[in-house]
Amino acid sequence: MTLLAVPSDAPGGFDADISGHFGHCDAFSLFRIDNGTVVETAVLPALPHDNCLVPVRQLAERGVTAIVAYGMGARPLNGFLASGIQPFHAGDCRKVGEVVDAFLSQQLPAFSQDHTCAHHAEGEDCHH
Repeated sequence: MTLLAVPSDAPGGFDADISGHFGHCDAFSLFRIDNGTVVETAVLPALPHDNCLVPVRQLAERGVTAIVAYGMGARPLNGFLASGIQPFHAGDCRKVGEVVDAFLSQQLPAFSQDHTCAHHAEGEDCHH
C-alpha cells in the first residue's frame, strides 16, 4: 500500500493545480493506492512553518510513503529520503489528477539533486 502526497493549490484534490514548490503549497492532496488503484483520497491543509522540515514531518507522521513535486530544496529532499518517503518529480504534469495517473503508470522519475531549488533571495520564486 502506498500513500501518495501531491502539493496542491487550494482547495486540493484530484482537479487542483499542482503547487510549484512543495513548501509553499496550500494543501497536500493524499491518495491511498492499493494494487495500482486509488482506494481513498483526502486533503491535508499545509501547516504554516518557518522551517522546511515541518512539512516533511507532517507528511511522515501521516504515513506518507511517496511525494510528487515540481520543486523543493536539498534539505527537504534529504529529509524525505531519511523519513522513508520517496520523492518523484512531476515532470510536465500540471494537475493533481495527471500526477496520480502518471504515478500509477510509473512514468515519473525519482526526484534527484538535479531537480532541487537553490536558495532564493527574498521574494524570488522557483519558476517551475
